[in-house]
Amino acid sequence: MSNKKLRQCELCQREMDKLTVHHLVPRQNTKRKKQDPGETVNICSACHRQIHTLFDNKLLAKELNTVEKLSTEPQMEKFLTWVRKQRPDKRISVHR
Repeated sequence: MSNKKLRQCELCQREMDKLTVHHLVPRQNTKRKKQDPGETVNICSACHRQIHTLFDNKLLAKELNTVEKLSTEPQMEKFLTWVRKQRPDKRISVHR
C-alpha cells in the first residue's frame, strides 16, 4: 500500500500525487520589472502544459490571471471536461 499524499489540481480537480506551481501572472511579466511574482496555484502537469500551449504570456497576464478566468476560457473548458475523465497516472499529450 502506498503512502503517497494525493493533492487536488486547482483546475481539473483530479487527485494527483504531484502538482506543479503555476504563476497566474507569468514571471516573465514581473521579473524584469522586479515586481512581486504574485499569486500561484497548484495544478497538474497536464493542465500546466495545456495552458502554456494554448496561451501566450501576454494573454495570461492581462486576461487569464485567475483560476476562474482560466477554467471558463472556452478552449481550456473543453480540455478540462476531457481531462477530468482521464486516469491521474496517464501521461497526457497536449494539443493546440
